[in-house]
Amino acid sequence: MPRISTLRITRSHKIATAVLVAAGSVSAIAATGGTSEAQTTATRSSISVEPVAAAGIPTAKDAAAKKAAQETAAKEAAAKKAVAARKADAEKDAAEARSEKQAANRSTERKAVTPKKFANNLDGWIRESLDIMKKKNIPGSYEGLHRNIMRESSGNPNAVNDWDINAQNGIPSKGLLQVIQPTFDAYHVKGTPKKLTDPVANITAAANYAADRYGSIDNVDSAY
Repeated sequence: MPRISTLRITRSHKIATAVLVAAGSVSAIAATGGTSEAQTTATRSSISVEPVAAAGIPTAKDAAAKKAAQETAAKEAAAKKAVAARKADAEKDAAEARSEKQAANRSTERKAVTPKKFANNLDGWIRESLDIMKKKNIPGSYEGLHRNIMRESSGNPNAVNDWDINAQNGIPSKGLLQVIQPTFDAYHVKGTPKKLTDPVANITAAANYAADRYGSIDNVDSAY
């Protein structure tokens, strides 16, 4: 039967074993501590941190907001400017319209107060008489007036008939169309002189009388 050797553990062996155990524990603790530190670092890296502006230095977000505000202000200023321009144009147009209207009114007033001018001769007397006759709705033409004037007085506004029955009765025919005073007074046209031998007053009164009795001076071809 073989002999079994007996292992003797001395004091020196116990101390060495204790040292080894302690060393292992320290290594384990160190390993565990390193892992926790790495995990902490990883956790910190995963957290998102908002940028904080340093004193007096704007962030990108602040700059964008400022730019948007400036663009809005610029648009509002442009809109106000456009409104002001349209208002100014409208006021200018209104002022021009008022000026044109006032000028037209002044022109109308001048025309209203400025009488027409006619020559102081037979042609002028006939034309002035026709102008008045038109306003008074008295019929007659230049040809009808001229024809009867030349027959009655040869164009002499002071012609007087002192031989016919009217003259014998004391009311001689006078003027361009040889009108007696009673007829002149009855058919005198308002606005003309109340003088029998006035050329225009004589013509218009005679034309008024002829219109009443014959329809128009144009229908008269002999003594009337």
